[in-house]
Amino acid sequence: MPAPTLHTERLTLRGHVMADLDALCDLFETDRAAYMGGPIPRKEAWRWMASEIAMWDLMGHGAWGIDTKEGEFLGQIGILKPPHFPEAEIGWTLLETAEGKGYASEAAQAVLGWAKDQGFETLVSYIDPSNDRSIALATRLGASHDPKAALPKGETADDTVVYRHTLGVLQ
Repeated sequence: MPAPTLHTERLTLRGHVMADLDALCDLFETDRAAYMGGPIPRKEAWRWMASEIAMWDLMGHGAWGIDTKEGEFLGQIGILKPPHFPEAEIGWTLLETAEGKGYASEAAQAVLGWAKDQGFETLVSYIDPSNDRSIALATRLGASHDPKAALPKGETADDTVVYRHTLGVLQ
């Protein structure tokens, strides 16, 4: 199943193309990837992102590339559930030039709406406890801290906090 295309006022969420992976692999090799498990070598980033794209065929959900309406690539958002995640997660990654403009919030609202339409009742966001920006975004999206939620395998509360998005309350 290919990723469906979603549209917002300023954005298009669409299936990834090769140029996206190059830009994201570049990002994952830098210190900016610290909140995303990085920095990691290009080979590992490639496998990671390719698996997120393959989730569409395997699970019916996965990663989208985020573009402006003008076609500028901004980053990635997805509903992801690799084997070490106890629950499906909504996660986002933006290029540095895209941060602070409300793009992640706009994309996440579209994805949460799509997830609700697909029958998801809840999603989580696994966030590094020191990632204030992602915690603030999860909170703005209506998620609440869920300290009783299971963590990804091998992670501790020092590594990860869980924010729960309850989709039944979306408007």
